[in-house]
Amino acid sequence: MHPTDRRRWLRRAAALGLGALPPRAALAADSGDFPAHPVTLWVPWPAGAATDIALRLLAELASPGLGQVLTIRNRAGAGGTLAMPVLQQARPDGYTIAQMPYPVFRVPHLQKVLWDPIRDVTPILQLSSVSFGILVATDSPLRSLDALFAYARAHPGELSIATNGVATTPHVVLEKLFTARGLRYIHVPYKGTVEQLNAIASRQVMAGVSSTGFGPAVDAGTLRLLALCSAQRSRRWPQVPVLRELGFDIVANSPYGLAGPRGLPPDRLSVLHDAFKEALSAPRFHALLAEYDQQVDYLGPHAYAQSCREIFAQERAAVQQFGLGAQH
Repeated sequence: MHPTDRRRWLRRAAALGLGALPPRAALAADSGDFPAHPVTLWVPWPAGAATDIALRLLAELASPGLGQVLTIRNRAGAGGTLAMPVLQQARPDGYTIAQMPYPVFRVPHLQKVLWDPIRDVTPILQLSSVSFGILVATDSPLRSLDALFAYARAHPGELSIATNGVATTPHVVLEKLFTARGLRYIHVPYKGTVEQLNAIASRQVMAGVSSTGFGPAVDAGTLRLLALCSAQRSRRWPQVPVLRELGFDIVANSPYGLAGPRGLPPDRLSVLHDAFKEALSAPRFHALLAEYDQQVDYLGPHAYAQSCREIFAQERAAVQQFGLGAQH
């Protein structure tokens, strides 16, 4: 800023009683309309992944309510946690928001990170929940979960199983199914669902645990679904058992939502929440979620914040109980 302009700004600030306000306080004093320019939504998965597709449609549907375009930025890797440093470092002005996937509540208990999923965010709303399934290629000779276990016993450390990242919910499922029973496997983490499913279908890996973004591939006959990790059988694939029916007390469900940086002003939080809540009711969004065997699972800011705190505590206890951070 030119010195003359800076002096002019300081005189104006003094007249308004702002003084040398820190950025967050100056933001609170900003009475301009929000949003006045596009909002950026960070998605911690690759472009083309099921969640990315869903959030792109949601952004399109929420844009009219905001009166601004929502720009999608992808930052894939690290099990879906790479948007967290973005939120931690962003100004709390409402122009930077991100998806909060389930792994962000687990990873801080497994490794040292500079961000905190409770301290560093302002929850906006919960959107939906993802469930998971165990998959093989359609032409795989491994046609059941028992066949996977049998292969792991007969060929220790040779069964390759793909997930969408280290310390993700699918990785946790594998730890509970295999390692907890003394069975070894090769864990093959991918950055996202698309490349993971392609690897399973082409038999680059022998099996995989993935989110229900696999729905179109299963319906198209390129993947076989051996078991679901949900509480009940799916109406879409009624012939596929859930893990509980097979004798494993495992239900894997990953709710996700949107959040902004810590200190997001209540009025801007309200604007963002209302636009996305309205978008959630759009038939187009419901139809797209149905393609991935999902449905809307809405929570408002206060309920979502409480849920985040509960999940964070549950994950701490689970990590301590099972030691889920190991790679295999």
